[in-house]
Amino acid sequence: MRRMKGKTEDGKQIAVKKLFIRSSQGNEEFMNEVKVLANVRHRNLVKLLGCCAQGRERLIVYEYLPNKSLHTLLFDPDQQGKLLDWQTRYKIIMGIAGGLRYLHEESDPPIIHRDIKANNILLDKTLNPKIADFGLARLFPEDESHIQTRVAGTYGYMAPEYAMRGQLSMKADVYSFGVLVLEIVSGRKISDIDLPQQMQSLLEWAWILYKGRRLLDMIDSTVRETCVEEQAVRCIHVALLCTQADAGIRPTISNVILMISSCSSTLPNPKKPAFVETSESNHRGFTESRTSSLSPASTHGLLVPSINNVTITELEAR
Repeated sequence: MRRMKGKTEDGKQIAVKKLFIRSSQGNEEFMNEVKVLANVRHRNLVKLLGCCAQGRERLIVYEYLPNKSLHTLLFDPDQQGKLLDWQTRYKIIMGIAGGLRYLHEESDPPIIHRDIKANNILLDKTLNPKIADFGLARLFPEDESHIQTRVAGTYGYMAPEYAMRGQLSMKADVYSFGVLVLEIVSGRKISDIDLPQQMQSLLEWAWILYKGRRLLDMIDSTVRETCVEEQAVRCIHVALLCTQADAGIRPTISNVILMISSCSSTLPNPKKPAFVETSESNHRGFTESRTSSLSPASTHGLLVPSINNVTITELEAR
């Protein structure tokens, strides 16, 4: 797949995604993306302008979004922190949630995206988020709690019931959204092997900080001093609810929006997220070993998680 910038005959800028079809599966994903996007309209979904199929090449034409992907602004060393102040990050979180609510609850039939991640969130000139890349999206029967399907997406963002059993529901998108929220708030990838082993898993780190009542230390250092702390902590708390191992206790995306936006509501306590193996004894021991080095003003000081025995690798399963 290759993304390019182009112009129409009248000079309008467009984005073109060029797919090289080497299998029936690739052609199926092309047709699926065109079919889904032709029937949806929402300010937080990328707009389809046209498509073309010739020989083994497939082209999909979208509206042009000048600020590239959320992944670039979050993780590219040349871009990191320059445009994403706290209010922009909060707007992006709420915009993605709004797009998912449209797919899950306002589209007929409902649509499961299956690959919510920073690379698939594009940003317009005012940094409004647009969910993109619908090649893996599935139409969902309204009278079913879940469907069985082949596993496709990006490991690290996949819900456990889907990654291990192919059991797909809208709660799989909710799980992916929770992981993405942690990345947006922290400015860190879900898995980073360049960090000390104790901090390589973002979910593990988030859970330890939650148990130690130190969630402020998860906020990206570039926005920590200027962010609305209550908003940021609430976003992390809700993200942990979204990443619960049991799909049945994850909130719907509508409830996610309500919980994030209403600072007066009481949030339920999350259980240990999926793919986290931190023991309570390890947590207590590490907390005690760090206490003496924290000043009274650093009640929310850094707490490094215990060693994570689960390796999460980002792979494109296409």
